[in-house]
This record gives sequence, C-alpha cells and structure tokens, in this order.
Amino acid sequence: MSPTQSFDPRIDIYIAKSKPFAQPILAHIRELVHKACPAVVETMKWSRPFFEYKGVILANMSAFKEHCSFGFWGQEISAVLREAKLLQPGAMGSLGRLTRIEDMPTNKQMLGILRQAVDFVDSGQYTSPIVARSKVVKAPKAAAEAPPAFMRALKANKKASVAFAAFSPGCKREYIEWIADAKRDETRDKRIDTAIEWIGEGKQRNWKYQQSQSSKFQLARP
Repeated sequence: MSPTQSFDPRIDIYIAKSKPFAQPILAHIRELVHKACPAVVETMKWSRPFFEYKGVILANMSAFKEHCSFGFWGQEISAVLREAKLLQPGAMGSLGRLTRIEDMPTNKQMLGILRQAVDFVDSGQYTSPIVARSKVVKAPKAAAEAPPAFMRALKANKKASVAFAAFSPGCKREYIEWIADAKRDETRDKRIDTAIEWIGEGKQRNWKYQQSQSSKFQLARP
C-alpha cells in the first residue's frame, strides 16, 4: 500500500461479514479500484462501501445473499459502459449480478474503465445524480453535550480520560449520546460505569460488534 492510499477498516468488517462467495469478489473489486486510482478514498454510505475521488463518488459495491453488485456513479462513465456493451440491467449496479469474479469484465477492462472515470473527474467532465445535492452546504450538527456526571467520572479516571481525549469526534459522540439517551438516573449511572471501563481499555462504544466481525476475516492487501 502506498502512503497515499486510504483503506477504511469498516470495509474490512463489511467484507468479513459478507457471504463466503462474496468475499473474494469484494476484495478483488477493492484491489482494482486502488490499483486504478491510488488516491481513492474509501468510506461507508447507506451501510455499504463507497469509493470517492476528489470529493465525488466514483463507485460503490454491495453484497447480498446470492450476489454482489458494483456500480459507477458518473453519468459519463455509464455512457462508456453502455457503448462497450458492459452495462448490465437487472441488479443494483452497473455490472449486473456478480456471483463470482469471472462474472466481471476482465481486469484490463475494469482498470481502463476506472481510470476513465478518474480522468472525467480530473477534467471536470464528471457528473453524478447526487453531486448537486452533495454540494448543498448544511449547518453543522451541534456537538452533543456531555452529561456532567460522565465528565466527572472521566476526570476521576486518568487512564479513561487520556483514552477518551484520543478518540475521534464520532467515537466520543457515540458514548456521549448513549449516556445522554438514558431515561432513568440508574440507567445513566450504569452506562457511565460501563463507559469508563471500556474507554479505559481503549474500546469504542461498539467494540463488541467490531471485534466479532474483524476476527472472522483478515483481508490481504497488495
């Protein structure tokens, strides 16, 4: 992996919890995307993996019970696929229902199409159905207010306080909102005790789910 490449661990988990037939397909797609565009950025949207370049969506992939799908988002690249007779109907994506790697275009074709999509972005020709909506500036979400009792408990536990300070804003929010959502004082206090214990161990709010999924599958990277 080059220093510029970005791999999202949430996609590791997504692949790991997919059906066995889907795992090699998703890993193969992922490898091709990074090979074609080392500067691509991975993320999760609508509970599935997405690939972005320069702030716009290049493509996404999904796994279902009996097939996978891979979809390009740019209208121009869809036209290229259509002209090459590679655009397949009947599935949520551009390439039809993928049940094995062989159902996809050849690696050479895929790399060529992916690089063409990147070129469209670089040249300013790329348009996507959601690009216009993604440019709408929304008011930033107000920061969740940490319950005073939680902050006092953190202050009293140096190890947990240091670990919490190192968490990302999203990880902090998950804990704060979980505690703030408690309806009863007893529930809130119990959640605070649990949170302090987990945070002191460096665990995120959903560590149990992340641990169980990541242990199933270790994705090999080039």
